[in-house]
Amino acid sequence: MNEFMEAQVRLSWQEARDSYDVVIIGGGGHGLATAYYLATRYGITNVAVVERGYIGSGNSGRNTTVIRANYGLPESVAFYQRSLELYRGLEAETDRWLMHNEMGLFWMTHTETGVRQEKMRAKLNTAMGAITDFVTPEEIHAMCPEIDLEGGGRYPVLGASYHPQGATARHDRVVWALAEGAMRHGVAVLQHRTVTGITMVGDRVTGVQTDHGPIGAGVIVSCVAGQSTLIADMVGLRLPIRSHPLQAFVTNHYQRTFNHIVASVDLATYVSQTARGEMLIGAEIDRQPSYSYQSSFDFLQSTAAKASMFLPFLKDLRILRQWGGVCDMSPDSSPVMGTTGIDGFYISTGWGTWGFKAIPAGGESMAELVATGETPDLIKPFRLSRFADDRVLADAGSSGTQQ
Repeated sequence: MNEFMEAQVRLSWQEARDSYDVVIIGGGGHGLATAYYLATRYGITNVAVVERGYIGSGNSGRNTTVIRANYGLPESVAFYQRSLELYRGLEAETDRWLMHNEMGLFWMTHTETGVRQEKMRAKLNTAMGAITDFVTPEEIHAMCPEIDLEGGGRYPVLGASYHPQGATARHDRVVWALAEGAMRHGVAVLQHRTVTGITMVGDRVTGVQTDHGPIGAGVIVSCVAGQSTLIADMVGLRLPIRSHPLQAFVTNHYQRTFNHIVASVDLATYVSQTARGEMLIGAEIDRQPSYSYQSSFDFLQSTAAKASMFLPFLKDLRILRQWGGVCDMSPDSSPVMGTTGIDGFYISTGWGTWGFKAIPAGGESMAELVATGETPDLIKPFRLSRFADDRVLADAGSSGTQQ
């Protein structure tokens, strides 16, 4: 047993009952966090989490584990800062080592326009409680000498917004800790059970149909990321969501001296080092909408070339493995949380490429909504009705994977 296995987690599985007060569709981070906070904050334990694979087998197990709050809109900064703060205390709360590591994040720019944007980002972030400073090339070199400030002769680094609270955590450990905490309070987690339909009486949901039989439900919460439109279709709801593949890869080990997360706004590429010493590299979403989990050589070629421009030591490393996930992208690149207009049916979707960092705050907020019937102030701006009300929250430039 080594540090990447968890010897203490005890997952207590249950047989499915005929009905539950709350059925959560999706056993990834957001679904499990909603169940965890329902149980621990509100004592609501007659809850089932229904997962078509095994817990964490979707995007939660396919992400790049970055935690940050350096977004471009006040509403987004406030939400992700809450999530960042919850992550900082989650190890103590769950009594499980999540391998949470504050590394600091450089959000680099290569243009004069980008310099102005990152200076504004730093001021906005700090005003909203997410500590961020604008740093010069000289300051970047002093903190992270591996960065080539000439950008391979093509993309010189003119500065960066620096977010010292930027962090990473081990994704499977987050999933296990939330699942264990929910199960300990009596929540049922039902793996390998696919939802095939949703039953309704009039305009209210009453349960789910699965490939193992029906389950009654007082409330249904959809937390299925890239599959969210398929679930919404079951209740006749059209969501403004498109699913796009997102790929990433890791190299073989590099000396454990790379202590920051480095992202290039203009190249839509980001790099960090895992606890194993591998260099983890991601880039922009695949532009063609798809439910495909396949990875491609074209992605490897283009992303490796871009990342090597500002981190030339990567050229000496070998690609170890690559993978893909499916992102639920909203038109304004912000999440969609809350009520839907269909009685008893709630959604948590539109997470795009930033779902992992939002797990604690997303789960906490959805749990409060289910428990109280009132939408928390933190997520009111992210309501589905904002599109009809022309109150969109356009923040694509904060994703690091979109332009």
